Amino acid sequence: MKKSSTLLLSFLLVLPAFLSAQNGKVFDNQILNSKILKSDRKYAIYLPADYDSSHRSYPVLYLLHGQGGDQANWIDYGDLQQIADHAINSGNATPMIIVMPDATSGRSGYFNDILGDWNYEDFFFQELIPFIEKKYRVKSIKRSRAISGLSMGGGGTFMYALRHPELFSAAYPISAYVGPANLETAKLRLKAEELKLADSVVSKYYEQHNAISLINNIPDDQKKAVKWYIDCGDDDYLEEGNYLAHRAMLKKEIPHEFRINDGGHNWTYWRTALPKVLEFVSRAFRAS
Repeated sequence: MKKSSTLLLSFLLVLPAFLSAQNGKVFDNQILNSKILKSDRKYAIYLPADYDSSHRSYPVLYLLHGQGGDQANWIDYGDLQQIADHAINSGNATPMIIVMPDATSGRSGYFNDILGDWNYEDFFFQELIPFIEKKYRVKSIKRSRAISGLSMGGGGTFMYALRHPELFSAAYPISAYVGPANLETAKLRLKAEELKLADSVVSKYYEQHNAISLINNIPDDQKKAVKWYIDCGDDDYLEEGNYLAHRAMLKKEIPHEFRINDGGHNWTYWRTALPKVLEFVSRAFRAS
């Protein structure tokens, strides 16, 4: 009896350490200096539970926030740490690094400004990705790199994966803003900002920052370059744009998943979507 009690006590003593070892770590106020944006840029990062002990390299998911948010949104409101830990510990997702950059400070958005004086997209691809792949043990190959995001970040997901299919194995836009409905809408928006630009400049910018236009012009040899999953709520004001992106992919015969689920444009919906994001990109990471 005494021996059994001793074993039980020993187990209880090591149990907290065992449980904590199953939890990943999040750091929500990391900084890198950007020469392109001429400022310090913040990012948050999730490291899987065995990052410090395994010495292995990991696939990476770039997870983008929405308008008005920042690098900590997925951690503060999206329950990212708990959801990622559960998905990985249950075997539904592979251990991965998750990077969440800030795209609000300075100006809001994931794209190069039409005036060319705030080139966030250049920062993302020329500075952020190389920085992450140098500082952390990240597998720096297409197969092990994925992107997802909500709302404005869903738009970033569409544009980045459509314009850089050689860099991402999977893309999962959630409740995405797919861009202006048409060229006239884009012109009116720029007019409201009192920007006087030639129609040719506006037209070219629109074609490169509208998911439907990019889908319609995708080369035949790139149709299967990225695994796609489009996800939106049935009460989301952006549902129509996501449906149009789905229809455009159907017409172009681009393989993809498309789901309209019960929900709106809110964190209740996005928290529900996150486990599916992690499972979907994990299948892409594991694909041969």
